[in-house]
Amino acid sequence: RLRALNRLQVIVQHLKMSKQTDSTAEVLLEKKGGAGIITLNRPKALNALNLSMIQRIYPQIKAWEQDPETFLIIIKGTGGKAFCAGGDIRAITEAGKVGDKLSQDFFRGEYRLNNAIGTCKKPYVALIDGITMGGGVGVSVHGHFRVATEKTVFAMPETAIGLFPDVGGGYFLPRLSGKIGYYLALTGCRLKGRDVLKVGIATHFVESEKLPALEKDLIAMKSPSKEKIADLLNSYHMKCTIDQEKEFVLDEHMEKINSLFSANSMEEIVKKLKQDGSPFAMKQLETINKMSPTSLKLTLRQLREGASMSLQEVLRMEYRLSQACMKGHDFYEGVRAVLIDKDQAPKWKPAALEEVTDEFVDNCFKPLGNDDLKL
Repeated sequence: RLRALNRLQVIVQHLKMSKQTDSTAEVLLEKKGGAGIITLNRPKALNALNLSMIQRIYPQIKAWEQDPETFLIIIKGTGGKAFCAGGDIRAITEAGKVGDKLSQDFFRGEYRLNNAIGTCKKPYVALIDGITMGGGVGVSVHGHFRVATEKTVFAMPETAIGLFPDVGGGYFLPRLSGKIGYYLALTGCRLKGRDVLKVGIATHFVESEKLPALEKDLIAMKSPSKEKIADLLNSYHMKCTIDQEKEFVLDEHMEKINSLFSANSMEEIVKKLKQDGSPFAMKQLETINKMSPTSLKLTLRQLREGASMSLQEVLRMEYRLSQACMKGHDFYEGVRAVLIDKDQAPKWKPAALEEVTDEFVDNCFKPLGNDDLKL
């Protein structure tokens, strides 16, 4: 009887899937050959993730993980401009203002999805063509393979809107070489094209126009192992000559980044930047001065603690921080200044790093009891 039931579930799943290939759906879930394919389909919103998309992707990944006929999972975006520019920040802002449950449900759902990708037993291939920021990084970086192109733009720009680089940023950022993850997290610096590979966010670099052919080859593979998939990606990667000779954009600054961003506190980082006085240091100082002081302090601690945590521990910590930000001032003010009024002049409270107390920061990291994230 159990087998009949299982069969029924599989049939229901397939029916659901044939329905979901309706091209107006916000996310398309299809099975082609041995591949499960997730297509983020909100091109006008740069494929930003909303809660309903998250709630459809999560069970599908879990189902494909169990399905013996699915050998790999591919995720991509439509529209040619973005893979996924982040989470649906506006919806969360509206919800948070009125104390709506969405501001809990969204982060809970998103982080559970990040964890499902990070623990997925099937090879997971993210085609990060175009803008890949925030939530878009969360649905790609934790998977086995991330294929960047000359159109890829990576950033974790959260400190500019009173948030912190979440979606497991506390896990992957401090694990990048030297202190570059800290630099990317605090300044929101954007990396483009091959630099996304060089920094270790992407695993492969392929020409944007070759992606359809790559996808076709992935779909056509007969019961591939992770090694065989890696071989195929490597062969595309080796053939790609775009910007091959170009030096890593931050190469000449790496020594400075590693020393300046190794300080134990934000105040110390600022002091070191001022003392350094080079054009590069001054530029970083100018950027940091625009960010939410609260966000900067939360982010530095998030990365320092996350460096020795598992992905699950990091996501639990980040959920606590997300809820602290929802109760605070800066997130709503940052979204107003950057996304709504677009005056780019947020009034942060507190306005200076010195005014963000250790006690306040400690409180943001405190367990939430029954409300903690369960993974």
